[in-house]
Formats: sequence, C-alpha cells, structure tokens
Amino acid sequence: MMLLRRTALAAALLGITALLPAATARADSAPACPGGVRAPAASDAEQGRLSDPRAAAFPGRAGLDGFVRRFPAALCGVRDAAGAERLLDAWGEALWQAAVARAQGRRPGGDLPDRDDRPLYWTRLAMTVQLDAWKPAFAVDRAALKTRFEDASRGLTDNEFRGTRGVRRIFVSGFDPFGLDAELRRANPSGSAALQLNGRRITLSDGTTAEIRAVVLPVRYADFDAGIVERAYGPRLAAGPRSADLITSISQGYPGLFTLEAWAGRNRSADPYPDNVGALAGGTREHPATAPGLGPGAEFLRTTLPTDAMTAVQTPYPVQLNTTVTEIPAGRMDPVDREDGPTPGSRAVAGGGGGYLSNEVAYRSNRLRLELRPTLPGGHLHTPVLTGLPAEPDRLTGPEFERNEAAITAQVLEVLRATGGPATRQGASGGARPDRP
Repeated sequence: MMLLRRTALAAALLGITALLPAATARADSAPACPGGVRAPAASDAEQGRLSDPRAAAFPGRAGLDGFVRRFPAALCGVRDAAGAERLLDAWGEALWQAAVARAQGRRPGGDLPDRDDRPLYWTRLAMTVQLDAWKPAFAVDRAALKTRFEDASRGLTDNEFRGTRGVRRIFVSGFDPFGLDAELRRANPSGSAALQLNGRRITLSDGTTAEIRAVVLPVRYADFDAGIVERAYGPRLAAGPRSADLITSISQGYPGLFTLEAWAGRNRSADPYPDNVGALAGGTREHPATAPGLGPGAEFLRTTLPTDAMTAVQTPYPVQLNTTVTEIPAGRMDPVDREDGPTPGSRAVAGGGGGYLSNEVAYRSNRLRLELRPTLPGGHLHTPVLTGLPAEPDRLTGPEFERNEAAITAQVLEVLRATGGPATRQGASGGARPDRP
C-alpha cells in the first residue's frame, strides 16, 4: 500500500503520469474491463458541464491532463475490489499533491496561474466521469470507491500534521467553485488559499511557528449529508500530538471585504439556490430545515476565534466581524433579521454566513469542536468575491482576475498569521449577506 502510494505521488509530482501507479498498470490475464472505459457520459449536472470546451480545457492548461488520459488504463489494470480501493486512494492523493505542488510553484505546467484552484476541480470531475463509466469484471461498491477518490483528492487522507514539538497546528477548509451555470469560469479563492497553504509553515504575529493543513470541500448537499465535514475535521480534533490548535472554515462571501462570522446557524434555508449538482437544501427562510446527520447542538454556535486580532488586518480589504443572524424568535412564526446575534429560545434560519453550505461547514465543524475539543479556537472566515474575469467568454483568465485572486489569498494568510496574538475581546460590526456558499 505504501509503495503504491509513494509511486503514485512521485510520478504525479514529477509530471510522469505514465508511471502512475506502476504497481497496477500491468496487463491482466482477466482484465477488469475487457472493453476499456468507453464513451464516458456525465451522470449528473456537475459532470455535464464538462461538455463545455472551456471546462474540459482546464486540466491541459494546468499540466494535469495526464491524470485524465491515463486514469482509464489504470482502472482496467485492477484485478479485484481491494486493488480498486488502493488505486483510488493512490490516484486521489497523487492528484491532490500535484495540485498543491502546482499552487505553491513547485510543479510548473500549463499557462494558467499557479494559484488557480479550477484545474483541480475540473480534473477531478473528469476523472469521476471515467470512474462512473468503468465496468469491471468483478463486484465493487462504486459509491464507496467514488467517496474514497473524492476524499483523497481533496486532502482528507494522507495529509496529517507533522506533530513537531513547539509548532502550532492550524487546520482550514476551502470550497470548490460554485454558481457555474451563471459563469462557468468562476474560481473560489477559498479553494485557492487551501492549496497554497497546505503543508506550509508560517510565522504567526507573536513570533511562534505554525503548520497549516487544508482540505477543499465540495459544494454538494449530499456530501455534507454523508459526513464529509466530520471526516475532514474529526481526525484533526482528536486529542494527540497531531491534532489542530485552531480550526477555521473558509469560503467566498461578500463583495469587497473579509468577514469573520460571529454565529453559525444549525439549519439550511438557501432554497431555491441549488448546489453544484442542482440539488436544493429542502429549507427556506420561512421554513428552515435541519441537515441530515447532525449531532446534537444549539441553534446557533458562536465563533471562538481571536476576532479582534484578526480584524486588525485591514489591507488591501477590510476585515469585519459580522454579528448578523436570521432567526424565528421564540413563540413566533416569521423570520427576523438581527444585527446583534440571536435571542434566547429562537430557531436558527441563517447564521452570518447565510443558510447555505458555508454556514453549514461552520456549524458542523464547530459542533464537532465543542464535542471533542471545546476550548479550541474555531470559526468561519468569508473572503471577498473574486471578480475580474475577462469580458470575452472564451478567455479563462486575465490580469485583473489574477491580481484579485493573488490579493485575496495573500490576505487569507495574513489573517491567519494574526491568530498568534492574544484572543482579545470580541468586536462587533454588521454586514450584508454573502455570495453563496
């Protein structure tokens, strides 16, 4: 298993995808799919966007197209279900490490900027189409295999803190691009920041050193229902020398500013806004719905991040603490917007991050934090909306877009550096609702 994984990662990082992974690439006397992986077809709306040539171009323009070209042959070299599990782990981890290396300037390839998060998203999606089209000659749990690949290619596996004595540990999550039916070329600066920061050591504002580990989460309700947030955060909250000292989820939020969300709400209320596969939350402003799979917890959870120190970072974008919520007050039926947090006994409609998945990742991760590590600082950071795509719809990037992405992701790092200061008294300021999630 470890030899297979190391071979895969080495091949991906070197760009030699022909070797990825050598242990499963040989022919078999009883091949897993005699006809190969033929005529892959999209099985959902998210995969269907690959029919747009712009979407299909991202892997090649980032030097990740070898993963897409060679994955079918690797699938057809698998001889049994256990081998399939090993292969999906290895290829998923290799893709994640290749994307991280590219974002950090250690794996040049293509003409898109290194920090661009979109190539990882579209490469992974193309590979899931191929996985769905694979017809092995033996029984497999296809859904479980897809989950393994998704988790591995998002940084959930083989991505532990080193546990070095004296080095603090910060765990963050970002998101995939979303809202792609309106603009297929959209990126997500939270995903870009996660790729650029994963595995890095930084000096905090108090002079201490911290290691950052990161994951990139899907914009899909079904994955949240199936516990992807808990799978991502749980191992980093378990007690031990490799557990996190601070956690924060990150997503794209408001135009022109960063916000630290003071409150996360328990319920979904984003309908009719769909997720990336076109699914709805099942909850509205008037009738919020509790997400499946949530453990017990309060209607609202408050951030424990050192928000005064973090909001001291004010350039190039202002950073504010957002204390707004939407609630249904106790004894009433209609939702009410409040700028000063929830009232006792109310039902959560939306936290500061709205009623979509950015609010839900904050709630799920911090509910788990309160269960496992209640004194640990945790919360949610919204980045500014990333703008600046060229007016010409066939151009995937441009100078303004790249400058804006660089500025946002650089400031994410500065806000995290500020967590080294003392946890000071919580400030207060209002804010508008974010772009989802």
